[in-house]
Amino acid sequence: MGIRRTDVVMLTLFLSCVMPCLAKVYTVGDSAGWSLSVDYTTWTTGKTFKPGDSLVFNYGSSHSVDEVSSDDYGTCTVGNSIASYTSSPATIILNTTGTHYFICGVPGHCSGGMKVSVPVTGGGASPTPSTGASPTTKPTPTPPTATSTGSAVPASSSAISPVVAVVFSLVSMFTR
Repeated sequence: MGIRRTDVVMLTLFLSCVMPCLAKVYTVGDSAGWSLSVDYTTWTTGKTFKPGDSLVFNYGSSHSVDEVSSDDYGTCTVGNSIASYTSSPATIILNTTGTHYFICGVPGHCSGGMKVSVPVTGGGASPTPSTGASPTTKPTPTPPTATSTGSAVPASSSAISPVVAVVFSLVSMFTR
């Protein structure tokens, strides 16, 4: 007995429900959002960012989000952005490891504390393709999306093993 079309559909539905749970969605600044009143160094403390996780920036019309180089982050240089976002909320998927740097593109806001560096470590969820709005500048290896997701979704790289075990069990069951 081979795999039936309904078996493949059921397996696909199962995986589409489970796989998104492997990535976390972080609302930058939590309930305060992307503003001058948040200590973003403290906000990142204790968080482990993995490839596939997303950052959601919620901000008013007097702010923006610019992804910048390490040098521009350190000097709060505006105008050399890797990507720039002007519509809130802005969701940015962290598709690559390494530190990602974000500042507010409004002059004076970065030096006033609107900057966050996000260290992304290996492992974790698989990167997902982005959809929605694009940045207003050149594309970046960390594609953005515009969504309204804001709460963290439980995730863990150790969660992959049980998922893989279930998938193999299901495939084994359907191929008998």
